[in-house]
Amino acid sequence: MKHSLLAAILAFSFTSSAAMSATLEKVRIAGWSKPISEITNILAEPDKGFFKAEGIDLGYVPGAGGGSAIANMLSGAADVAFTDPASFYQALDKGEDLVAIYNIYPQNVFNVVSPVGRGIKTPADLKGKTIGVYSLSSGTRQNLQVLLHQVGLKETDVKIKVTGLLNFAPVMQGQVDATAATDTGLYVAKLKGIGEVDVIEVRDSLNVPSDMFVVRRNHYRDQKPLLRRFLKAYQKSAAWMISEPEEAAKIAITRSINGRNEKVNLAIIKLRNLSAQSQTTKAKGLGHFDVELLQKGADTFLELGLIKSKLEMKKVIFSDLIPK
Repeated sequence: MKHSLLAAILAFSFTSSAAMSATLEKVRIAGWSKPISEITNILAEPDKGFFKAEGIDLGYVPGAGGGSAIANMLSGAADVAFTDPASFYQALDKGEDLVAIYNIYPQNVFNVVSPVGRGIKTPADLKGKTIGVYSLSSGTRQNLQVLLHQVGLKETDVKIKVTGLLNFAPVMQGQVDATAATDTGLYVAKLKGIGEVDVIEVRDSLNVPSDMFVVRRNHYRDQKPLLRRFLKAYQKSAAWMISEPEEAAKIAITRSINGRNEKVNLAIIKLRNLSAQSQTTKAKGLGHFDVELLQKGADTFLELGLIKSKLEMKKVIFSDLIPK
């Protein structure tokens, strides 16, 4: 009798689990990075279940820059690209039919960093210098291009060297004169002993968002209910990380590839939480866009010759799927 009861319970449990799994719809995010601590709100899915609660089986496809995130989505390896405006502009310029549906980080977090003493204090000082970037398809390179063009320089006026994600060793060892990075990358570099640095902030030239969720237009058109649930879950995960950074820092220890130090995790998560908020998101809610600002970014890219086509952001940015 006991064995029969146990068998029945196990069979019911297995059937329920299988049924639940069958009801989940797969959504794969193409990231610009490996699973690092600043995206703990995504990596915490096994612990928090924000997406599962919305009927979504979440997947994450690592990348090496915003351009690779879009490429992975276009190849079919993922459904949603976690990418930067520069990569978005350039993909649209090449004729890709894409739309942006959620503003992940409204604040521009990109910069160019060099140790004090190398004489690099303004974008003009970059002429003739060797500059590190995460990858050739990353936001670090594209935001560097913005800085250069703002002062009449071209990429050919500097030497670009790929140094890898969050890798400040080359600039510290003098292999490059400066490195294009992000706020969190700079924080880690300071912990590793980079010393006093001069920092050129890209936001002082153009404060467009750092990252957005981008999808193919036909996917946006055909999968609105699923994407709406996806954004609801993501918004909840972002709000959780903002309100509970300490819990997120603990989870990052086991879920991220670079998060073994809880104190460092907390500092990085707090920086990323700041970049997720702006005047627009405070007024309308997390994820909302400032379309005029993104239009200014597109116009600037056109003026600087980084894209060839006039882009109309109101035709490619949609907020109707963002939870109110």
